[in-house]
Amino acid sequence: MKSTRFGLKRGLSLLLALTLLLAALPLSALAEDVEELPEEELVPRELRVVNPTAMSGNFFNKIFGNNTSDIDVRALIHGYNLVDWDQEQGVYEIDPSVVSRVMETRDDQGNRTYFIALHEDLYYSDGTPITAWDYAFSLLLSVSPELEEIGGMIYRAAHILGAEQYIRGESSTLGGVEVLNDYQLAITLDHEFLPFFFEVGLLLCNPYPIQVIAPGCKVYDDGNGVYIDNEDRTIPQRLFTAELLRETMLDPETGYISHPSVVSGPYTLTEYDGVTAHFERNPYFKGDAHGKVPQIERISLSVADSDTVIQQIVDGEIDLVNKLSEGEAIREGLMAGSDAGLRFSNYPRVGLTHVTFSYERPTVHEKEVRQAIAWCMDRDALTNAYCQGMGLRVDGYFGIQQWEYMLLKGQLDYPVDRDPEHPLSDAEYDRAMAEWEELTLDGLTEYHVDTGRANSLLNQAGWTLNRDGEAYRPGEDDVRCKWIDGELVALDLTMMYPEGNHIADYLQEYMIDHLNECGILLTLVPTEMTELLEAYYRQAPRDTDMVYLGTNFYIVVDPSISFSADPTPYHQLWNIIYSDDEELYQLAVDMRKTEPGDIYGYVKKWIAFQHRFNDVLPAIPVYSNIYYDFFTEELENYYIPAHVSWAQAILESTFATGEEPLEERVKIEEEEFFEDEEEEFLEDGEEFFEDDEEEYFFFDE
Repeated sequence: MKSTRFGLKRGLSLLLALTLLLAALPLSALAEDVEELPEEELVPRELRVVNPTAMSGNFFNKIFGNNTSDIDVRALIHGYNLVDWDQEQGVYEIDPSVVSRVMETRDDQGNRTYFIALHEDLYYSDGTPITAWDYAFSLLLSVSPELEEIGGMIYRAAHILGAEQYIRGESSTLGGVEVLNDYQLAITLDHEFLPFFFEVGLLLCNPYPIQVIAPGCKVYDDGNGVYIDNEDRTIPQRLFTAELLRETMLDPETGYISHPSVVSGPYTLTEYDGVTAHFERNPYFKGDAHGKVPQIERISLSVADSDTVIQQIVDGEIDLVNKLSEGEAIREGLMAGSDAGLRFSNYPRVGLTHVTFSYERPTVHEKEVRQAIAWCMDRDALTNAYCQGMGLRVDGYFGIQQWEYMLLKGQLDYPVDRDPEHPLSDAEYDRAMAEWEELTLDGLTEYHVDTGRANSLLNQAGWTLNRDGEAYRPGEDDVRCKWIDGELVALDLTMMYPEGNHIADYLQEYMIDHLNECGILLTLVPTEMTELLEAYYRQAPRDTDMVYLGTNFYIVVDPSISFSADPTPYHQLWNIIYSDDEELYQLAVDMRKTEPGDIYGYVKKWIAFQHRFNDVLPAIPVYSNIYYDFFTEELENYYIPAHVSWAQAILESTFATGEEPLEERVKIEEEEFFEDEEEEFLEDGEEFFEDDEEEYFFFDE
């Protein structure tokens, strides 16, 4: 890294010399020289990326809400996480580019401590060294009451020893985190939280610069854990306050949330106007877990219009559209094909689209009402109409690329291995395989349109009155009502959905008309994405009964966070739905508390959670789908199925410089992915559109 800094100094000296030389030349000579230089040699070409989801500007972390485009920005600008997800092995591992050594110990109580030694060549984008103190600051910040005071959902870090006491103000230090020296730290996991199936994933932590977020403050460790105090201890008042964070993090022009100036990832954010973000390569980034550094100098990211995005790529206005899911736009891209200079990658979604209920609203708090609404929704027809054969109805809280689902569908081999060092006998092997084959998602209720069942559930729950408080008369009264806490409440519901999303074109026919037959009214409320997410995450008051939105899961899925029945305030902050179902919560906790490596036990508990979710319906699952990324043929080595996001895949990508045809990329092995789905999902058979050597896959019901 010293050589890099020397190179920068030398470059600045050369630039100064060049400036003095140019100043001595006549203006006519300067003009002639500039005209002879191609513009692309003066300014590196910018990769123009768009996504159907607009950025909300939360480029810090999920503490202030989540958004798939914001997540991608974070992957571009924040790096050096202690832990990396191994896409091939399907496990979390310590990142070898960040951590040089790690040792694990366990004390008499069962607390588990990870001693972590960092590499000494990690730097922020301004050249400042990254040390153990930066990771300690990140952990302290994520659980700080000051952050909660300015609207952040502080991290529910119950896995770190002493975190709950720190959050509640019962301890002035975070005892489970110790800084041993500038490049060594220790993180202790609380035995009461363990076991945890994805245990190494609990060490996830990006470094954040205290000098930018909390100037004048410093992290200390006096032997009882870490804490934040004034760098200059002669200053009487404590500088680390909510007021300081509100200024440094939330300022709309300079705050670290939307305009982080010093970062650790492969790119730096150079400009963000609320719609489009621009990035430049970070010269101090040493590489990701696999040693990959960016090849493309400049990137921009903006929102895509599904109606015009394919034509924009064909016309050369953009280079890449990520996560396209609307069927009509996808078919347009497939039809345009390579003749229009268009290429694509497709990949199943690790997530789903769903209708989420606002549990705190009396209208949808009862299970019978939520089930009745589900019995009024034609999810199959809606999925086919919107995704046009590139989506599947799902009946639980999962996506079609989730490894648990793929195991149960036979798309992944059962993890029964005849290890030569610990060989299984034939009988043991057969017994293990038989146990796996017994696991299934059979028995989940497949909600479809059944207005008779919906009416019966509403009657059962006491929604039997009209607006005048008299008996509800089907076909005559417009809506069902019920007395709740002395108030006559009507099933006159509202549902937010992302503004500009064409799903509204289909909800009337496939949902609202059936609801009307049962005495339920539903008004759709198109909402700008930032406002919608603030309501969805309960960061702002919400006055709608439902939200139509998609969810892409983290690799580590811990539903006990999202469906926590724990009344502790900072637990409730993460309970987006405000679910109070104790059984669902306990099933999620039981799933989480599986010994690492016990895949069978985890999947069995996962199935139990899905059955409860399918019954109480905190949200109605609608569909999971195949995403498509379309891009110009000038973008080489872009292969997103091998990565978690486009922000990671782009590190290997380059712009084509020659005239030779680009090497054809393998898209995804859909034949293998869907080989066991034919009877269930491909009732009309597979449909192929062949163009040169590319295969276009659809699945239709």
